Amino acid sequence: MAEVIKNRYDFVVVFEVENGNPNGDPDAGNMPRIDQETGHGLVTDVCLKRKIRNYVEAACDGKAGYRIYVKERVPLERNNKEAYDYLGIKESEIKDIKKKDPDVDVKIRDFMCQNFFDIRTFGAVMTTFVNAKLNCGQVRGPVQFGFARSIDPIMPQEISISRLTVATEGELDSGKNTMLGRKFVVPYALYRVEGYISANLAIKTTGFSEDDLSLLWKAIINMFDMDHSAARGNMAVRKLIVFKHESELGNAPAYQLFEKVHIQRRDTDKPARSYGDYEISIDKEAMPTGVTCTEMI
Repeated sequence: MAEVIKNRYDFVVVFEVENGNPNGDPDAGNMPRIDQETGHGLVTDVCLKRKIRNYVEAACDGKAGYRIYVKERVPLERNNKEAYDYLGIKESEIKDIKKKDPDVDVKIRDFMCQNFFDIRTFGAVMTTFVNAKLNCGQVRGPVQFGFARSIDPIMPQEISISRLTVATEGELDSGKNTMLGRKFVVPYALYRVEGYISANLAIKTTGFSEDDLSLLWKAIINMFDMDHSAARGNMAVRKLIVFKHESELGNAPAYQLFEKVHIQRRDTDKPARSYGDYEISIDKEAMPTGVTCTEMI
């Protein structure tokens, strides 16, 4: 079994989108998410975690301990049932089993953490365990993301698109030859998101390991390469800045470290259209004692 992490980490990810929609809002016609007061673009933590899950599933296909719990077309209760089967118990008998074995909650939680990478990393709300009155259904994971926010306000554009065919014979008979549609794109935007890794939660709860950490960095760097589509345009992670603490609980508040990463436009008189239009600097000389900074990309 790989060694559980013993150091706290904080990190900053900088990624770009070009002629794409990084995270559509279904409540706004799939328009790119936006801060209505400032005009800055937003990408949710859930969106980013989905891309990391997809990378891990592809990179570790079939590898023991690296399955994905939250995935398309797989009911969560199907995965939960594996824990019951492994321990040889039935959900209908939980009340009696808990009287005989008070640690059954921990055993189920440990099974799920050991087998599913995303539970071990991000945690999970395992509803059927909650309904069964088991104290293992809500697992807080050591790795958490905030919302990504664009460095500058974005100006989404609505583009008309057409398809050189129709969907039905009836439409063709009526003289209709093409189908029209619309899509939203952001011409260019650079986004920044901050994240946190708690060694304390890894040690006490999920067992998130050094091997998991190495895989997480790879997944973050490559998460958009596994997610190309016509809707998202060109997206790429441009910078991953990692702050490693010497201790389990940390040697400095996260905000002090994040404030040392500065991103600004080189020329504010014209709109940004490439990564080269920005300058990123890190104040490494004033790093708090017990914290080291590494640029992984």
